[in-house]
Amino acid sequence: MLEIRDLIAAPSRRIAPVLNGVSLSVQRGEKVAILGASGAGKTTLFRAITGFVPILGGSVEVDGISVKGLRGRGLRDLRRRIAMVSQRHDLVDRLSVYQNVMAGALGRWSNLRALRFLLWPRPEEIEEARHALTRVAISGKLRAVTSELSGGEHQRVAIARALVQHPELLLADEPVASLDPELSGQILALICSLADELGFALLCSLHQPDLAHRYFDRIIKLDNGAANEANQSGPPAKLKVRV
Repeated sequence: MLEIRDLIAAPSRRIAPVLNGVSLSVQRGEKVAILGASGAGKTTLFRAITGFVPILGGSVEVDGISVKGLRGRGLRDLRRRIAMVSQRHDLVDRLSVYQNVMAGALGRWSNLRALRFLLWPRPEEIEEARHALTRVAISGKLRAVTSELSGGEHQRVAIARALVQHPELLLADEPVASLDPELSGQILALICSLADELGFALLCSLHQPDLAHRYFDRIIKLDNGAANEANQSGPPAKLKVRV
């Protein structure tokens, strides 16, 4: 699903590369954790995969499609296949929960349909949002104002938005960095159980080795611009999702 070979990348062309020869692969349905300190290049890696930062060397392929050099429609088509969840949630607080969830559909909607949804949402669109929220166990928040949610609920809405996108690959950039240990475990268990159920590939960056060993099939350490496979002692824990 994802093949990265000898990747050299930087946050911008004016900054020295933070990734120097990174190689890794993620198969469809696989759950892979990326461990690394702040500044190790985890976010730059994710932005290179989605074409938001320049690839200065090497290659990134998503399902056989090279990211390097993609422009216009080709790049938009690639990004429709890749969903993103981050520690900042990237939600619009003044909008309702269902409006934030259905933002995951914007990649397949025209500008006119997106505007019409904000003004006059159709019943089937509300139902799609409800279905996604049910999967993350907060369907009762469908019409709530997003600013009223807790931190854990914000992250569940962000995950629901990603599900509406119908991703083939989910990139989770430190999704539990701002959560307490109990909530962190709940959110990671939820994301990993959805990956198992729906079959998308999952690449998740973390600071916590214990969580990486508990929930993921493989662990890759990012250090000094290079990626190295870490030993995984035993299979991931059987997931128990708390709702």
